[in-house]
Amino acid sequence: MRNMHGTGKLKAGLTMALMWVFLPLSLAVQAEDGVTPKQILIGQTLTLQSGTNDYGVAVSEGVSAALDQVNRAGGVLGRQVVLNVLDDDNKAALAETNARRLVTQDKVFLLFGPIEGGPSTAVMKVAVEQNVPLFGPMAGSPTLRTPHQPLVFPVRAEHKEEFRALMAQARSLGMQRLAFVRSDSSTGELHLENARRIALALGMELVADLPFKSDIDAAGIDALARQLASTRAQMVFNHGGIGVYEKLIRQAHSIGVKARFYGVNSGSTQLADHLGPLGQGMVFAQVLPSPWERKTGITRAYQEAFSRFKPGRAFSYGSLEGYLTGRALTEALRRAGPTPTRASFLAGLRNADLDIEGIRISYRDGEHAGMTLVDLSIVTREGKFRH
Repeated sequence: MRNMHGTGKLKAGLTMALMWVFLPLSLAVQAEDGVTPKQILIGQTLTLQSGTNDYGVAVSEGVSAALDQVNRAGGVLGRQVVLNVLDDDNKAALAETNARRLVTQDKVFLLFGPIEGGPSTAVMKVAVEQNVPLFGPMAGSPTLRTPHQPLVFPVRAEHKEEFRALMAQARSLGMQRLAFVRSDSSTGELHLENARRIALALGMELVADLPFKSDIDAAGIDALARQLASTRAQMVFNHGGIGVYEKLIRQAHSIGVKARFYGVNSGSTQLADHLGPLGQGMVFAQVLPSPWERKTGITRAYQEAFSRFKPGRAFSYGSLEGYLTGRALTEALRRAGPTPTRASFLAGLRNADLDIEGIRISYRDGEHAGMTLVDLSIVTREGKFRH
């Protein structure tokens, strides 16, 4: 009996030892991609164009300032938030490749923060295919909300609400004939459809559809400018592509086009800076408060963090949007709990209202609206934005 008892104790001891050996392996198998005891790895494909895209760079700096601020304060429930950033060169196909690499090879926890409609839609495609959340796409593409995408969590308002605000302002000044500058893509077609619906509702006429490819040359810009001139449009607005829009505005002015140019928020600071005197009087829709004023909690927090972590860099709408979206990301991660999984991340955002320094971001079953704020600003003679 003693020998059997000793054998039993030996077996029990071996069993316990083996349990301790395999427990870490078991936990490793169960751990979510991108999550370790000390960090959460987030994947971002962003339109930087090797640093030549001013707007993309500004957004990236704002996100970086937000994450630096949170990480210096201890991170999210003790974990540092680490961002793995790839440049998609404003190409949807490359954005899709980048997103797939981030998920399948780099093993990120979730996808985050593309900035243009085409790339954002491509990243969303990968997110849905791989069943990985996409948080904070900084684009106004309708595909990010319609039809409802349970894995996609926009922060900023949709472009169609910006179109509505711009067109209503032009109508209040007596303008009736509109021209729309858009990408020659499926996303651009959806924006065109929204613009037409809003124009009809406002009793206005969309007299010029001006689509462009990303590789449009000087001759193509001139052709768009001359098409615009022939339609006698009174008001022109865009949905993105600020590099192309800047060239079109310059060419249109050079051939005597008298229409007034309006713009959406994306890259508005950079566009106005590049245009100089030609940008004076332009009206832009904005999805955030003025980054230069300290009237709101979010702008005060942004200015303090941006001045600390990006000293010498100018404030802009792009970096403010990046900062706000980065802060929203860390709040969403906090709601995933001390042992974050993708399932707990989604659960934490179900029917949730995020409050980021007074900015409300709303997600409901069947509708991930994000923010609803849309404001208007005008570029003054001094080149400043007045809301």
